[in-house]
Amino acid sequence: MKILIAGSNGMLGHDLQEVLKNKHELILTTSKTLDITDKNHTIDFILNNKPDIVINSAAYTNVDGCEENQDLAYSVNGQGPKNLAIACSELDIPLVHISTDYVFNGKNNRPWVEDDEIGPISVYGKSKLQGEINIRENLDKFFIIRTAWLYGINGGNFPKTMLELAKTHPEITVVTDEVGCPTYTLDLAKAIAELIESDYYGIYHITNSGSCSWFDFAEYIFEIANLDIKVIPVTASEFARPAPRPSYSVLENKKWLENEFKPLRNYKEAIKDYIKLIK
Repeated sequence: MKILIAGSNGMLGHDLQEVLKNKHELILTTSKTLDITDKNHTIDFILNNKPDIVINSAAYTNVDGCEENQDLAYSVNGQGPKNLAIACSELDIPLVHISTDYVFNGKNNRPWVEDDEIGPISVYGKSKLQGEINIRENLDKFFIIRTAWLYGINGGNFPKTMLELAKTHPEITVVTDEVGCPTYTLDLAKAIAELIESDYYGIYHITNSGSCSWFDFAEYIFEIANLDIKVIPVTASEFARPAPRPSYSVLENKKWLENEFKPLRNYKEAIKDYIKLIK
């Protein structure tokens, strides 16, 4: 297939390239070569390149930044996916779009499934939800993938931050009352590579298996990195940030399993491989 990747220079985009390059022809774009917020440019670019499928891994993901730059958040995360969907509709091709656990309010006592009631509590979550809605209103062939707590080789992320802080801090304070599913972008990219071989369109939750708090995750990172760091638990309310975070973000990969795809490996196995690469 000829696959156009928007946001190819990001953390997930980097791993998508690695996973897809040997089997598919890739059209790699960044915000400089494909500005998804520009409707006419986006439509012209995609019609001229005639891909078989578009993967949108472009997003404004600075959660606190979204609170202060709301226009930018809605432009990139809301309008951008709409422009891609309109272009894909004209060619009658599928769009893969990466969404987020932040479309939920975080108040649940069980893992979230795809058709649970949405209710984002931050501008980031609201803008990402707008992107989902815009795709569904403009395109029939779509894979909307909600994922969470991403980390990978190319870009800043929680494990990298923890290991960097550990160089100069014997004690590190980490939030203990936010729970989710740490997900390795390489594993997510492999899942996307499987999904696009199918026509099982719709909304999917795709994360590594297992769940933990940020505090638990930090402790495990230091354990497997053989670092003697004291992790001090704090509540989210004590760790003041501009944007509210959902407190319970565990996503059940229900539709993924119903369509007989294999569950992604446990996050504890994934982070072991990742830390071997970056240490």
